[in-house]
Amino acid sequence: MFTRKNPQLALRREAQAWVLRLASGQATEADGAAFRQWCGQSAEHARAFKETRAAWQALQPAARRAHAEQMARARARAPGRRAFLGGALAACGAYLAFRPPLDLWPAVSELAADYRSGAGEQREVALGEDATVQMNTRTRINVSAQARGERVDLLAGEVELRAGARPVSLSAGAGSVTVRDACVNVRYTDAQVRVTCLEGVARVQGPGGELALAAPRQVLLGADGLGAPRDADLAAISGWRRGVLEFNDVPLAQVVDEINRHRAGRILLMGDRLAGSRVQARFPLDQLADAALLIRDVYGAQVTTLPGGIVLLS
Repeated sequence: MFTRKNPQLALRREAQAWVLRLASGQATEADGAAFRQWCGQSAEHARAFKETRAAWQALQPAARRAHAEQMARARARAPGRRAFLGGALAACGAYLAFRPPLDLWPAVSELAADYRSGAGEQREVALGEDATVQMNTRTRINVSAQARGERVDLLAGEVELRAGARPVSLSAGAGSVTVRDACVNVRYTDAQVRVTCLEGVARVQGPGGELALAAPRQVLLGADGLGAPRDADLAAISGWRRGVLEFNDVPLAQVVDEINRHRAGRILLMGDRLAGSRVQARFPLDQLADAALLIRDVYGAQVTTLPGGIVLLS
């Protein structure tokens, strides 16, 4: 809560407390939900957190040097395993806060985005009068206004962007797409951007060139630039908008990766026996909790259930 004497000081202290909590390595999903509620109270809350986090990250090199000097002195006094483990665990706690294992909880960078969707969540963001962004699961975006129209920065995940007469630009990875009187699906995962034109014509720019992309075509964008446009399976690409995941002759490993984006916890394929199996399937999003059992029944896999929603298939 704000104090009457100095609201800004109280806000900074709250932001500092959140940075410390999220960087402790002990943050839970409940902490993530509470943080999103706190950060969503106002633009000042979000700004205070971003500034505090930036200051915290700027201190990390100095902190690591100080820690290394402390460990060197400790080893000189009494070399042993306890001092090493203490430092390793402290460093690991900060690392886990920013890069959580298996995506089991949100990273700090994810929580600081303007808009964020969690596992299994979809959101709609209105851009002016005739443009919208539909956010799929585990997606992060920032939104800003420009003289020539709105700008969306896709930090991670998947969106469906629809624009009317006023153009909207969207950046993702090393490229961007401009939409006017058109609709596109843009997916940014595993350091690769996939742009699919669903309606009309969109302009895609990347390293070394640009092209006009008409429906129903898609193009991949990577560090090497734009790939060649190709036909797209629009029903499968837009399945999440209808509440389903559709897979047409794709490896089971790819199916599991996509299912994991839409559910809490993690399904893990153990070994290579199952990973390459080709799949033709349709999963309702509201029934993904049974996906591992369906895979077991079809492929004869052994299922091991662990805490935290982790399921092993072997």
